[in-house]
Amino acid sequence: MSTDILDRECALRIALAKKVMPGIELPRLLEIIIERIGAPIKEEALASMTVEDLRQGLKRTRHPDIEQDECNSQSLEMAVRYLSGEREVEPDLPAVESLGEDDMPGSIRIALASNTGDKLDGHFGSCARFLIYQVSQAAARLVEIRFTDEADKAEDRNAARAQLLSDCQLLYVESIGGPAAAKVIRVGVHPIKLPDTPAASEVIARLQAVLEGTPPPWLAKVMGREPGTVARFGEG
Repeated sequence: MSTDILDRECALRIALAKKVMPGIELPRLLEIIIERIGAPIKEEALASMTVEDLRQGLKRTRHPDIEQDECNSQSLEMAVRYLSGEREVEPDLPAVESLGEDDMPGSIRIALASNTGDKLDGHFGSCARFLIYQVSQAAARLVEIRFTDEADKAEDRNAARAQLLSDCQLLYVESIGGPAAAKVIRVGVHPIKLPDTPAASEVIARLQAVLEGTPPPWLAKVMGREPGTVARFGEG
């Protein structure tokens, strides 16, 4: 960043805002900001940025290589707070628990696309992280949080994100495009869209209700159980 465009404080604010706007490259965010408040960027002008400014800027500068990259309202609100000068905006991440080799027999591994705490509020191609849970009929454990920074440096970012989840059986997302879904399926993971942005606990409760009944044949096979009568299970 050139010093004639912004000072150190403004640079820090923009870097923090970019952190909670996954999938958005720094030059693109700068372009949106300068278009709105002009250059050089000053602290007072930066603090005047609104959620609607960011949303409209993203629509005008949509990148052809990014699917479903419009950040959700919570991400934009957090970005605006950072731009205004706040610091510790992002909520604490949920605690990870270890999992032994013989723990939770008959369980499956699921991934949740997330931007905020333990909420399922992420698009596959732009979420900040994937929350990895081990889930059985009676228990659930967060075993890992996988961040997407390194995957997004790959030439095919969606394929790299899919590979991050290759040890999972299910992927829950707020949204996912068709080509990206195909890449997820190719690594053996079944994507499920839940646009109502539930908390992880609600997603797990829904899944456990299915596991307690008669899972569809493909899910029964994943769990090592004999397939029974086909039951409806979510939307892919």
